[in-house]
Amino acid sequence: MTVILRTRNLSKMYKGGNSVSSVNMTIRQGEIYGFLGPNGAGKTTVMKMITNLVKPTEGEIEFFGEVMTSRSYEMLKRMGSIIEYPVFYDKLSARENLLLHAEYMGYYNRQAIDDAMELVKLRGVDKKPVKEFSLGMKQRLGIARAVMTKPELLILDEPINGLDPVGIKELRDVFRMLSREYGMTLLISSHILGEIEQIADTIGVIRGGVLLEEMAMDSILSRNTEYIELVTNSVSKAVYVLEHKLHLSNFKVMDSGIIRIYDEGVSQHELNKALVVEDVEIESISKNKHTLEDHFISLIGGEGIA
Repeated sequence: MTVILRTRNLSKMYKGGNSVSSVNMTIRQGEIYGFLGPNGAGKTTVMKMITNLVKPTEGEIEFFGEVMTSRSYEMLKRMGSIIEYPVFYDKLSARENLLLHAEYMGYYNRQAIDDAMELVKLRGVDKKPVKEFSLGMKQRLGIARAVMTKPELLILDEPINGLDPVGIKELRDVFRMLSREYGMTLLISSHILGEIEQIADTIGVIRGGVLLEEMAMDSILSRNTEYIELVTNSVSKAVYVLEHKLHLSNFKVMDSGIIRIYDEGVSQHELNKALVVEDVEIESISKNKHTLEDHFISLIGGEGIA
């Protein structure tokens, strides 16, 4: 698969220290790249450098094999983006805002405006002033503005903020369609790990301005095995039962009285029976499977994402 964007030792230093340090990302054409990290990890700074809103202190950005500079205007026309919150002329209608953007970009396909509004389910309110839009509607309009010029790379910073579950699902389907049917490449940051898990081809995890990992989503999911999760207030007694009564060794004691049992030779029924016999207090027993969230938390050491 062709590499559409690559960063080499991309760094940004502000007063007081580095915001981003030597980030090396590789994004391939047509994929959805999920960009994850705790609040303040450097995700938005990286996106701003890619879109030429912030100048790197060190390193370089390569787009379709060509190194970007502050004068790479034609290259920037091949990108669409929402960085942080989309900003509009509030007194103008949604359509008027998109028309202004088209003029600014030198893109004169009026049908593309209708198509973009239809894509994000805003066709019925295109003449309504943006000041009357909800946050979710503004997010949709921002995505319409970003995709109307048919960019080859779409960069979206928290694109589903403010959307209800129905809106989130609709945009999830839109993102998949843009990638699968139109061959568009998407770089998406989000704090909703379950959504990224459903659409991403590749995951990049950043913490403290350092890219910790870049991995195919399939690789993460393929190595995540099923396990039985036991929640108990009697962890020591439960461990004794696992080791000496059931002769299990492949388990892990987590925080908050949680024990994860990876041995395939024991069922939930057998486990429950053995624990009851030994008078171990059980809050719950359930069968689960590792998720992107599990992988993310183990990678960043439990630090929250926001």
